[in-house]
Amino acid sequence: MEQEEKLNVEEEEVLQDNPQDPEDEEDTENKETPEPAEEKDPLEAAQEEIAELKNQLLYKAAEFDNYRKRTLKEKAELILNGSEKTVSAILPVLDDMERAIESGAKTDDPAVLREGMQLIFQKFEKILEGLGVKKMDTTDADFDTDLHEAVAMVPGMGDDKKGKVIDCLQTGYLLNDKVIRHAKVAVGQ
Repeated sequence: MEQEEKLNVEEEEVLQDNPQDPEDEEDTENKETPEPAEEKDPLEAAQEEIAELKNQLLYKAAEFDNYRKRTLKEKAELILNGSEKTVSAILPVLDDMERAIESGAKTDDPAVLREGMQLIFQKFEKILEGLGVKKMDTTDADFDTDLHEAVAMVPGMGDDKKGKVIDCLQTGYLLNDKVIRHAKVAVGQ
């Protein structure tokens, strides 16, 4: 027991020499022996990152492949069905032509047939205008190689007609301001 008393007295002396809180002692013990955080091996971390990047690459490649297939399919459908709007707009003119042919067999009056054909022609022009087709105006126009195709040169027309369109042999057309058929014209020399 005496030994125990001596130890207690010595501990008290030490405590008096180093006045510290017992909680501080516990904190210092914890600080001295921190638990090592589980650090990954750099090689293992790099391999995990490589695997993740490979996975992302596969997803992106599959996504791009699906996009490419979808756009090819849409283009094919546009090519096959692109003229659907035009054809459906022209069908009423075809119906009118059929009726005109049937009524032409029943009548002998050419004025009635001419009037019917003019009405059908006007309807057809309106449909084409609705689709964006415009007729080129070549009356007294300067010859323009972007719009006209010269099929004849007419000499001796005078200086005021030189380089001008004299006659239009075949009408040219524009589709949304793009030439789809050049006008075939005779040009003054």
